[in-house]
Amino acid sequence: MTSDSTVQADLRTLHARVIETSIDVVDEIAVADLSKPTPCADWTLHGLLTHMIAQHYGFAAAVQGNADLERWKPRRLGSDPAASYRAAAEHARAAFAEPGVLERQCPLPEFGPDVRVAGAQALSFHFVDYVVHSWDVAKTLGFAVHFDDEVLAAARQVAAAVPGGEMRSAPGAAFGPEVPWPDAVTLDSIVAMLGRSPSWPDVTA
Repeated sequence: MTSDSTVQADLRTLHARVIETSIDVVDEIAVADLSKPTPCADWTLHGLLTHMIAQHYGFAAAVQGNADLERWKPRRLGSDPAASYRAAAEHARAAFAEPGVLERQCPLPEFGPDVRVAGAQALSFHFVDYVVHSWDVAKTLGFAVHFDDEVLAAARQVAAAVPGGEMRSAPGAAFGPEVPWPDAVTLDSIVAMLGRSPSWPDVTA
């Protein structure tokens, strides 16, 4: 039987793969692309990228026990957006690779001043976020992003555990209401579970 600790350790390996894929996807962004709309409502690619960078630094701070809300705030992209993203992504990947990170209590001040979660849960949040955001960026740029079957199976399990209901429609919700889509272990099915329309931009979720 596979133990929970083994599953969590495996998720760290899959998480590292997802971060590397996200770096590869963002490397395709040109400055002229930054004004394009994205599957994330109300965000251009510039806004999405600054959010992704901020979340990398925020989660890295969280798993290192730092509750400073400033770490979660967006920052200027600079002249090389892809390089800015790579630096943030590698910073987060290194933080999650630290020994004992899964057992730590991680402050998430973006969600409330007293919110803390286990490192394993923070890892799952960050993992599924970057599966979805990699899809967001690739969709914006007009190409498909691919993850292996292990990543997709793990991402679907995490996505299925995300609460639904009215909270998905609240301002600032991390994910929108689920979009009807055939149930399968595919990237399209996973992003639909988390409020994206796989048919974007032809269909508004």
